[in-house]
Amino acid sequence: MTRVLMTGFAPFGGEPVNPSWQAVSRLGARRDDVAAVELPCEFAASLPALRRAVEQHRPSLVVCVGQAGGRLDVTPERVAVNLVDARIPDNAGAQPVDVPVVPGGPAAYFTTLPVKACVAAIRAAGVPASVSHTAGTYVCNQVFYGLMHLLASDFPGVRGGFVHVPFSPEQVAASGNAAPSLGVDRIADALDALMDTALTTTEDLAVSAGAEH
Repeated sequence: MTRVLMTGFAPFGGEPVNPSWQAVSRLGARRDDVAAVELPCEFAASLPALRRAVEQHRPSLVVCVGQAGGRLDVTPERVAVNLVDARIPDNAGAQPVDVPVVPGGPAAYFTTLPVKACVAAIRAAGVPASVSHTAGTYVCNQVFYGLMHLLASDFPGVRGGFVHVPFSPEQVAASGNAAPSLGVDRIADALDALMDTALTTTEDLAVSAGAEH
């Protein structure tokens, strides 16, 4: 029986790949207790696809993963806000500005993952990590907020959260620009450590985890 649903995104913004999906799919191939699902990078389609995945797999834990180009490390997100404000169009050409993810919904949701404990576990696995306090206002934040609203409304008892990952070295090389990157296998290692920690830990660490974002 599947215990964890992990999602990554399709490529967007002209990129040929998305390391979030590459790493999630690799972790799904490693572990029998992970269902890996690719979400479209589209405002209209992402949340219906996420709901279908949750309904199909009935997980006890959901971890959604997205790309945050320019970040130095793997960053579990702490809070999702009820706001969409797209700086670029999504893959369907939509670019909503200053609209809520869920009309009438709470202003924000906190993750139910032990993010500081997850950061400590990722670092112990040899991968740089820190807690992030902003998931942005693009499709990643929409999915994070939509996930937490879905779980709170329809799947009480299921825990969930969101993680951002850097560019892959291949993306940086193809762009010709200097930017931080992390190999997809190392990202998968980080998600592996995060997942094990989230499955076994409910009380988070009461220490600073280098929250810089």
